[in-house]
Amino acid sequence: MTASIIYKGDLRCECTHIQSGTIIETDAPTDNRGKGKRFSPTDTICVALGTCIITTMGIRALDMNIDLTGTTLNVTKHMLSDPRRIGKIDIELHIPFSEINEKDKTILQLIGDSCPVMKSLHPSLEVNVHYIWQ
Repeated sequence: MTASIIYKGDLRCECTHIQSGTIIETDAPTDNRGKGKRFSPTDTICVALGTCIITTMGIRALDMNIDLTGTTLNVTKHMLSDPRRIGKIDIELHIPFSEINEKDKTILQLIGDSCPVMKSLHPSLEVNVHYIWQ
């Protein structure tokens, strides 16, 4: 088992990661009768994508002796209706590493674009990932 989830009522869930015991809570967004005081379930999909991109890049970067520490990501979710779903995710990575050659940048970007979460998303979902090497 990966996680245990308890519906706490009031459109909020408590999710426990079985291996570590870490807890996250979700809340319905304010535009769908929630309080918006926690990540919404659709927010967690977008966050999962961003963290998967940088984590898989980080794994490969270790093998390349490249340190991606300090990379920041901005994630923007765009919802659609009828049916209500995520229509587009925009992710912008700011990578504080200017002394990297173009070949290594390309390799790392291909790794990020091929992360497991990216490969798990429906093909109709528009995903835009922008890598900004600073």
